Amino acid sequence: GNACANPGAVADVPGLPAKKTAQSPSVAIIYYSTYGHMKTLVDTAKTGLEAAGVSVDIFQVPETLPAGVLTAMGAPPKPADVMTIGYPFMDTLPEYDGFLFGMPTRFGTMCAQMKTFLDSTGQLWQKGSLKGKLVATLVSTGTQNGGQETTHLTAIPNFAHHGMVYVPLGYAA
Repeated sequence: GNACANPGAVADVPGLPAKKTAQSPSVAIIYYSTYGHMKTLVDTAKTGLEAAGVSVDIFQVPETLPAGVLTAMGAPPKPADVMTIGYPFMDTLPEYDGFLFGMPTRFGTMCAQMKTFLDSTGQLWQKGSLKGKLVATLVSTGTQNGGQETTHLTAIPNFAHHGMVYVPLGYAA
């Protein structure tokens, strides 16, 4: 149907169902991308991790914007060949050795889609399931000095509550 006909309907993301395919040492790369820029960054990160002997699974977080809004923004369709992470998959996350979160910056903090995903990890926090897991972040902005540092910084409390070990990738990353 016409996505603009119901601008309040959340976009249907055609991604593959989430499943763990990576073997240890393993990293789950979890990202959101409106226009595909972050997907390019996480693909590059995956190549580097695999070159170092790490097994990687890539997941996109669910879309929260209505289909009509995405159409109006000129956003391309989400990749159909990437697994979409959902609530039923949460209990599988502790099987990974580490995580890399790819998050676009919105006004100096992570995008709402990533925040919504992280907010849904409460049951893992309650059980301490991610305690001691390594975690790093990749960020992107549409402008130079667009809030990259603050996006990394504002993501850390989410990981600290889980007891995760934040690994800063440094300026060169």
